Amino acid sequence: MITLSASAIEQIKQSSPQSDAQGMALRLAAKINADENIEYGMGFDEARDNDAQETIDGIHIVIAPDCVELLNGTHMDYVELEPGQHHFIFLNPNDPNYKPPTEDDVFEQSS
Repeated sequence: MITLSASAIEQIKQSSPQSDAQGMALRLAAKINADENIEYGMGFDEARDNDAQETIDGIHIVIAPDCVELLNGTHMDYVELEPGQHHFIFLNPNDPNYKPPTEDDVFEQSS
């Protein structure tokens, strides 16, 4: 379904206790905007009966049924885009603007 980089896993695990979300699942969401770009959302939440569920390195991930197809094959990473500014990024082959990483864009993958 999805993969997470080692840095994304580390950041998610650090964020859980800080946001009083210990024991909660990480909900990932995506939708296509009017300009045909994909907007992503994430946050700690309770799992629902019809959610797709996956556990990666101890992180329980839930995705609503209407987001599963759009997020399928996505790789989530946590990177420093500018000095001192770290962000989660989504590498999604379902995005019409997606450009696959080159050999210079190496990331560690955990699934």
